This record gives sequence, structure tokens and C-alpha cells, in this order.
Amino acid sequence: MDTEFVDRVEPMRELRSLVRALSEGHGGALLVEGVSGMGKTSLLGNFVRQAAEDADAAGRCRLVLARCHPGIGPGMRYGPVIDILNELYTPPPPPGRLRRIFGGAARGADLSVPELLSSLVPGGGAVYTIAREAVVSAINSGTMPSDSLLPFQQGLAAQLVDALLGLAASGPPVVLVIDDVQHIDPSSLLVLDRLLRLLPGAPISLVLSHATDEAQDAAGDSTEELLRRWESESLIRSHSLDGLPEDAVAELVRGRYPDAPSGLPAALSRLTAGYPVFVQLCLDEWLPENGERLALPESVERVVEHRMRRLGAEDQTLLEAAATQGAVFLSRPAAETIGASHEEVTERLRRIEKDHRLLVRAESPDWAAREPSDCYAFPHQALWQVLYRRQTPQQRRTRHARIARSLAAGSGAAGSGSELGRRLEIARHLEEGGPECLADAAEAHYALARSAAIDGLSFAEAERHCEKAIQAVRGLAEDTPGRDLLLVQAIELLLSLTEVRWRGLHESGDGPGIDALAAEAERAAARLGEPHLLARTTLLRGKTLMATQGLVPGLGKLRSAVEIAGQQDDPVALFVAKVEYGRQASKRELAEGITQLREAEELYASEPRLGGGHDPVLQHARNLNEMQLGIGLYDSGRLGPALTRLLRCTERLRSEHLNAELPIALNYLAQVRIGIGQYEEAAADLAEARAHEAARGGESGWHAYNTALLALLAARDPERRSEALTLAEDAWLETEATWLINLVPIVRNLYAEVLLETVSGGTARHSGGGPEARGAAEALERALRLATDTVVETRRTGMVRSEIAALSLSARIRLVRGESARAADLARQSVELLRRTGDMPALRTEEVLLHAARVLHAAGAGDEPGRDVADEIAELLRQARAKVMEKADSLEDPTLRHTFLTGVPLNRAVVHGRLEDD
Repeated sequence: MDTEFVDRVEPMRELRSLVRALSEGHGGALLVEGVSGMGKTSLLGNFVRQAAEDADAAGRCRLVLARCHPGIGPGMRYGPVIDILNELYTPPPPPGRLRRIFGGAARGADLSVPELLSSLVPGGGAVYTIAREAVVSAINSGTMPSDSLLPFQQGLAAQLVDALLGLAASGPPVVLVIDDVQHIDPSSLLVLDRLLRLLPGAPISLVLSHATDEAQDAAGDSTEELLRRWESESLIRSHSLDGLPEDAVAELVRGRYPDAPSGLPAALSRLTAGYPVFVQLCLDEWLPENGERLALPESVERVVEHRMRRLGAEDQTLLEAAATQGAVFLSRPAAETIGASHEEVTERLRRIEKDHRLLVRAESPDWAAREPSDCYAFPHQALWQVLYRRQTPQQRRTRHARIARSLAAGSGAAGSGSELGRRLEIARHLEEGGPECLADAAEAHYALARSAAIDGLSFAEAERHCEKAIQAVRGLAEDTPGRDLLLVQAIELLLSLTEVRWRGLHESGDGPGIDALAAEAERAAARLGEPHLLARTTLLRGKTLMATQGLVPGLGKLRSAVEIAGQQDDPVALFVAKVEYGRQASKRELAEGITQLREAEELYASEPRLGGGHDPVLQHARNLNEMQLGIGLYDSGRLGPALTRLLRCTERLRSEHLNAELPIALNYLAQVRIGIGQYEEAAADLAEARAHEAARGGESGWHAYNTALLALLAARDPERRSEALTLAEDAWLETEATWLINLVPIVRNLYAEVLLETVSGGTARHSGGGPEARGAAEALERALRLATDTVVETRRTGMVRSEIAALSLSARIRLVRGESARAADLARQSVELLRRTGDMPALRTEEVLLHAARVLHAAGAGDEPGRDVADEIAELLRQARAKVMEKADSLEDPTLRHTFLTGVPLNRAVVHGRLEDD
């Protein structure tokens, strides 16, 4: 009798209900969870087996079972997904290529993802190849930020979901069963997250099992967090397995020992709380001659120790060494770990299995399919854990090191073979092998990080390997050969992978913050004395300084990176550094930024080593440079050239395979269109950008920015103000989640402006203490808090453009609230700061000037002593009008010029000197 499967009527009923609903066209998901040993694996195995034996059920649905492996599971990128695709792909493969794909031993190997996509998704292999080239180039140059790499990973996940749906639609609907999801890899989780959101109308249902007490590390914690989120979003329902009731324990006792004393089941149930694995261990120890006077053991450890005493000392050592490999182990590494002959060890293991029931035969993992070893497993997780803990720390370290050497020697290419599972196993043992293994562990994890990023587009796995590599490198003496180079490479890769999530106080794992990591890499590059590495690490440090300390410190480092790159015969490094510095310098000094971007453009056009190839990093930098120059020209008042450049850039980007930068270019184009009065075209551009990023999946700072601009357009339409508020709130929530430091104050200001527009355009006119008036007051208070937060933050970060905009907004908000004196003071602060800085990006000078004039006029500040306010207002209007006319003159098309002057309410008011707000 299956000990762990008795009394599981209710969860089995839920599983059958899931199959029934799927056969009727309703996909769904079920999570079966509980502590280890509660029978989850047995439940799912019996479910799959019974369904296969039930001819009626088998005709309605297909069931596919995949398992995640402890230890190396989180590193097996797309592991269960590839196993499932392999199972579902029934047509016989042609000779050669596809046979290599679907050979069981190759599952999860490096080349299976692209070849699977080539076979199952039209054009999938080509897109994967482009993405891979981009990641290779980015890692090798250290210059492409991960917000440009993430679309590749999200696109790959989307294609794998398409492949699953396509295979499911080719026959009866499919129930996917994934066991031990606590050991799943993050890339597979990304696929499951996309799949779950499509299940209601898909020919697929999903069953997951989760051991709540087996999270190995941060990866397990992330899985737990995602499972809870899926539950909260009603994407999956859960069923918890508890201990067996007394009648089920009695059934087990009768099945094993029909003549056992009548009091044994009750005593066993009280002792074990129905914990299935403990029940079985205790029954294994019970002997009939003990009768009802049986003294049951007090713990699993006691059971294991009692059973181990029946073995000789050498066999106990053998099992401890085997347990160091894991819950499943191979005989050859076990033999080499204790220095015994393999033949002798295989015989001893066979005897221990037969005579002592401490082992069971197991199927070799895929990566060890060609390994000349017997494979065994410990029958219970508890037994394995006790044997592992029996060893001293140094015994464990020594044995881990020996196992790593044994596995590397058996791979054919020590430590760097193509079998991902073996490489993960070797790295795991090196990591636990103590000081003697630090250098090898660092190299193994860094190689795995590159492989995860390049071959699997699996950035979460790559991050984890980078962190482990850095931790191992830090344990080495500074004069260890290769140490500093490996440290630079691992930190550079880690920070590139995490850049999209940087916040001011972002921590990388349990280590130091991002700027401390970048500074550590910079010092290592200086010790190496390699100018190209110093240029790269200086550029990286500039980025982290901007994220943690603000624009000014960051710009200083970025300028140094340009200078260092300029001293080398490396146009790629110089071009990339100039583009990055120019983009960021524009935020504080628009003219300097435009100068750097123009120089970068001229370098690209004149340097043969830049313009003739298809290097993805250069292409990315060129795209950023072109669109940044376009928006920079707009910000400096050259509207016509800006529109021409951005139209050309977006059209070219639309023709690229993955359009990584297209949402940014569309954002810039929409800003220009809004500025010249092409509101419908701007809305269409923003909708295209949002749809593009929504198709990729995941949160994005640029998606939030585009949403906020769309909200502002909607707020100016009285019929769409409720929609505008919803869009603005969504934009701010997404901004808080992504926190791209240069976009945060912009979106926050846009949110405040939408609140102000909806209030001043409608509810603010309600008087009294009714709901409308209270709602208006709350909205104004919220808007003022947002604007004030921006002022405080930007004075720390140096984002002056957003500080000016926030001061202007605060003045307008306080005026609507009736705080005239404070409003006038804030308006003057915004103008004074603008005069000190000149034109700024993402800020219309004439808008700040007009609003200041309106605030001073509406505040009735004409009687202020020592100040001729009327002249002050007139001067503000004159400057605003001059700026508007200068911009109008940059539009050669007379239709565009007319629309700019008459179709934009702000410009119309400036030209006519209208001081009353629309």
C-alpha cells in the first residue's frame, strides 16, 4: 500500500474536477501544497497513472508530468517547460537535427531552446538568434542596459507559451502537472506566469505541487511569493495536504501488519500527527513481538540513528559520502569520494538496499545518462538530511570538493561541458567545497551566468550565478592570478542584468549596494591597469552614482569615461561613452548634451569600424543617440528638425525584429506631436507604444511614462477625466514598481498635473461641503504632496528640469486652493531656477513663464511693496511669446506652423497674452 496516498479523496476529487472542466473547454490551475513527506508526489503520480488507465479520461485529455530537481532545479533554465514540449511533440523528428533535440539525455542542454523554437514556432529560431547576438555583444562590451535585454527574455517566454498552446490545440486538451515547483527555475516561472493569464480560454490546465518547507534560497522565496500573488489574483486555487487522520493510519497499519495490536494505530497517530513519512519510518522499525508495549521513537533522527547502527562503520561512511551528493546519488562519485574501488562500492550499495531498506534504486538524471554508475535515492528526505547533518563541516567540505572533481573528470571537458545539469552539479559542490575550491567555484558560476544569459536569455538565473561568483572571488587573496579580472566581469554582468530594477538604495542580494559593487569593479580595473576595462567600469560607476547619489556625481564619472575612452584607439568605447554621457548631460545642461550627441553621431558616420557592421550594442547606442538628439532638438526649440528626425527613427525601428527601443522613440515622437498640436496622432503613438510593451509582458518604466502622457491627453477632455485619473494612477503604480530614477519625477509630475486638470476643469467649481468639493480638496492635496515630493527628491538627485516643473505645478495647485501668497512665491522660484539653467529637456520654457504670469495675476500681487508686478507679468509674457515664435519659426511647413500657433491652447494664450486660465 502507498503510505503517502491513503485518505487523499478530496484532493483527488479536485484534480478530477479540473480534468472535467478542461474537457468542457474551461482551463484552470490547482496548487497542491504541504510540508515535505505529506504525499504530494504520490498524489500527483497516482492521479496521472489513474487518468492514463481510465480510457474515458484519456480520450478527453492528455496528461503530461514534469518534475523540478532539488539542488540544480533553479538553474535548469526552462527545464520543466522543455520536458513538457518534448513530451507533447509527437511527430517523429527527421534524421539528425531534431533527433538531437528530443534525445532524453539532451533535455535542458544549451541548444535545446533555439532548436525547439525553430521546430515549433514560425520564425522563433531567427528571433532567438538575434536576441542571442544582442546579449553576447552586450556582455562582451558591458554597455547595453538590461532594460534593452529584457524584451528578448520576455519575447522568448511568449514564444514558448505559443508553442505550448499550439501543441495543446493539436489534439485533446492537456493537463500539465509539475511536481516540486519550489525547485523550479525563474525562466520557467516567467513562462507559467504568462500561461496562467491565458488559461480560461486555453486548451490547457495546470497542476503544481509545492513543498512549503523546502525553499533552498532566494529563488525558492521568489517562487513562494509568486505563488501567493497568483492566488491573490485568482489565477490558481490551492489545496493543502495535512497529516493523515487516525482511521487512515489504522488502514496503513492493517495493510502492513494485519495482526498488529489494536492500540498501535492510535499510538502511532498521536506520535506522528499523521505525518506520512514519519508514520512509515516508525512502521519500518516496529516488530510484531513488541506487541502493544512498543516504545515508539521520539524523532526521525532517532529512527535513522537506530537503523544506521545495524551497519558497519565503513558502510555508514559510504552513506554519508553518498548523502553529500544529494537525495539522489551516483555510485562512481561516491566511491571516489571515500577512495574505494567502484566495483566494491556498487556491491556494498546493492547489499544496503536489499538488506537494510536505506536505499532505493533510482533513474539516473538526464545529465548522467551516460555515466557508468548505478543510481540510488534515499527513500525519505528526512533520512538524507540526517545523514548529511551527521558529518562535521570539514567532512562535508572535503567530500563536496572530491565530488566536484569526480564529476568534472567524468564530463569529458572538466567543468565546462555542454551538459547543463552536470555543470550545475559541479558548481554546487565547488560552492560547498571550502577555500580550496573558491577559484574554481567563481569561474564555474561566472561561466554559468554567461551561459544562462546568452544561451537561455535567462537573466534571473544569470544574476544568481553572478552573485555566487562574486562571493567566491571575494574569498580569494587579492594577488590571486585572474581574481580582479573575474571580479570586474562578474560585477559588470550582474549590474547590467539588474539595471532595470535599480533604485537609490537597491541592494544586490545580501551584498553591498549597486554603487559599492561598481566602485569595487572600478578599483579592480585600476589594479589591472587595463585602460579599456577602466573605461567600462568608470562608465558603469557613473550610472550607479546617478541612481544612488544623483545626476551631478554621475555626470562627473560619465565625463571621465569619455575622457578615458578618448585616449584609446577604440571608437566603440568612445561612441558608447559619448552617447551615454550626452543623454544624461541633457538632463542638466541641454546644450552640452546635444553637443556630445552630435559628436557621437559624427563619429558613427565617419569611423569605418562603427558604421559598417551589425553589432547589436552599436545599433542600440545609435538608436538611443538618434532619438535623444530628436527630443533634444525639440527641447531646445527646433520643432521641425525634431519631428523629421523622430519620424524617420520610429519608422526604421518598426522594421527591426524586436523593436527594443521603439516605445522610447514613440514617447519622444508623442511629446513633439503634443507640442505642435497633433493630439490624435500623439494618442495613436502612445497607444502603439503601450500595446508593444504589453505584448512583451512585465512592468516597464517607459510603459508607465507613455501611460501618464496618455492620461494627460485624456484629462483635457471633460468626457474622459475619470479615464484620465485611472490611467494616471496606473502609471504611478507601475513607476513605483520599476523606479527608473530619471522617469520617476516626470511621471510623478504628470500624475499631479492630471489631478490638477481634473479638479480645475470640473469639481473645483463646486462650492460648499458636498462630496464633489471634498473630492476636489482631496485631489488637490494629493497633487500637492506629489509635487512637493518631486521638489525634495530632485534637490537631492540634481534633476533640475523636474524640480522646475514641480515648483510651477505647486504654484498652480496652491492658487486653486486659495493660497495666493505662497503660490506667487513658488511661481517666482520656478522662473528663477529656469533662468539660471536655461532650456531644459521634458520642460517647455514658455509654459513655466505663462503659468507664473497667470499665478501672479490671479494672486492679485500688484500691491507688493518694492516690486512692479505688472511689469514683471508683462516681461514673463514677452519672454514666453518670444519662445513660442522662435519655435514656430523652426516649422517650415505652413500648416504645421498654423496648427502650432492656433491649435495648442498654451501657445494661443501666450500669443494673445491671455492671463485667464482656460
